[in-house]
Amino acid sequence: MEIIAGTTDFYLEKETAVAIGKFDGVHIGHRRLLEEILSQKRSGLAACVFTFDPAPSVLFGRSDGRELTTREEKRVLFERMGIDILVEFPLTMETAAMEPECFVREILAERMNTRFLAAGTDLSFGAGGRGNASLLESLSPQLEFCVKIIGKVCVDGKEVSSSLIRNQVEQGDMPYAGRLLGMPYPIMGSVVHGNRIGRTLGFPTINLLPPPDKLLPPNGVYLSDVTCGGRKYHAISNVGCKPTVTEELVMGVETYLYDFDGELYGEFVEIYLKEFKRPERKFDSLEALKEQLAQDIKIM
Repeated sequence: MEIIAGTTDFYLEKETAVAIGKFDGVHIGHRRLLEEILSQKRSGLAACVFTFDPAPSVLFGRSDGRELTTREEKRVLFERMGIDILVEFPLTMETAAMEPECFVREILAERMNTRFLAAGTDLSFGAGGRGNASLLESLSPQLEFCVKIIGKVCVDGKEVSSSLIRNQVEQGDMPYAGRLLGMPYPIMGSVVHGNRIGRTLGFPTINLLPPPDKLLPPNGVYLSDVTCGGRKYHAISNVGCKPTVTEELVMGVETYLYDFDGELYGEFVEIYLKEFKRPERKFDSLEALKEQLAQDIKIM
């Protein structure tokens, strides 16, 4: 997958099928858009995702910047789905102030070489957020690309949205969040060295330190799956600061993998949180922690 990031000075020579949006979570609603552009590959178009970096809500201070999927995670998911080109368009006060018509003509039609475009009904872009689906439809004939506007996907009578999923993650309702995402909630990154306490207790673990912009669920122990090197493992993960073994308030994800014996330091792993089991708490001793870990493992 080709990634174009950090620049507005680009031109795509190949004709493209473009999905435009924020894509936070890459949830089942987003996947409807992505399926549309992937289907256009049969017509010889390159499947291209166009997204803003940072999101408008972050640029204008309407968000704390925490996302369901980080930039790195989105790249992994898009490439896995078969996206050919990802454009992470720099959103600044200057680029956000582009007139919507100018944005469609200069960026989407000319630089993106768009021939097919898929967008959601709630799309907004350009100065004052005045650009919308109706504008795309009105300009598309003269700019020679087709537009397909995708309605909201509903689950249990509710419109699927990043905001709805964010609420579920913040409440620790991982099964419902997973239904809306189309997969268990992911946390991806490279394994870092921990304090090796788990190994001394007989439960060797791997540690991830998610970036500050990653939305994490409530501190606690979760049933999880881990994929690494093409293999999948059942696991339990602790999200939090490990208060029994350290006073440092550093948020991390510590995971014990079933049926695994080896070293994963430096390896890129994907942790998928499936279900909340208990809150994180500080134990009186390492022995008490060991006993609780043994109980946690039995719940699998």
